[in-house]
Amino acid sequence: MPSTLPDEPDTLAPDQALDGAVEHETMLFDRRRTTPCAARSFVAMTLTQWGRTERLDDIRLCISELATNAVLHGAPAGGQVLVRVELHATMLRIEVHDGGNGTPAKRESRGTADGGRGLQLVSAVADHWGVMERQGPGKCVWAAFHHSAVPTC
Repeated sequence: MPSTLPDEPDTLAPDQALDGAVEHETMLFDRRRTTPCAARSFVAMTLTQWGRTERLDDIRLCISELATNAVLHGAPAGGQVLVRVELHATMLRIEVHDGGNGTPAKRESRGTADGGRGLQLVSAVADHWGVMERQGPGKCVWAAFHHSAVPTC
C-alpha cells in the first residue's frame, strides 16, 4: 500500500522496522545527466540477480526519480551520487545519497510544468519513503517496497 501522507515523507512504524539486510549492493555514480539511467540499470540488474523482479517497474520508476532529484538538486557540481539497494526479509529498500544541502519535499505541480512531480510519483508507487540525515554533508532519500518472503521465479 503506497504512502498516504499528503505532504511529508513516510516513516516505517516500529512494527515494520527493517531487520538486518539479507543482501545489499552499492554503486557510486558521478553527477551526470546519464546517472538516472545508469542507476535504473544497476538496480534492475541487482534485483534480477536476486530473483526479486515482482515490483521492478515501480522500483525502476522510483530510483529514476530519486537519482534525477539528486543530480538536479542535491549533488554539487563535480559531486557524486551513491545508490544502495537492500533486500530484507519482507521489504526491499532503495536509497540515493548526495552531498547537497536542503531536504526534498513533495510539492504541488503547477499545471503543465515540466518538473515537480518526482516525489509525488515516489509517494504514489512506493510503500514507504523518507529522507534521512547522513554523517557529514548531504542526505539520503529512500523508498521501500513490500515483497513476498519467497523470491519470484
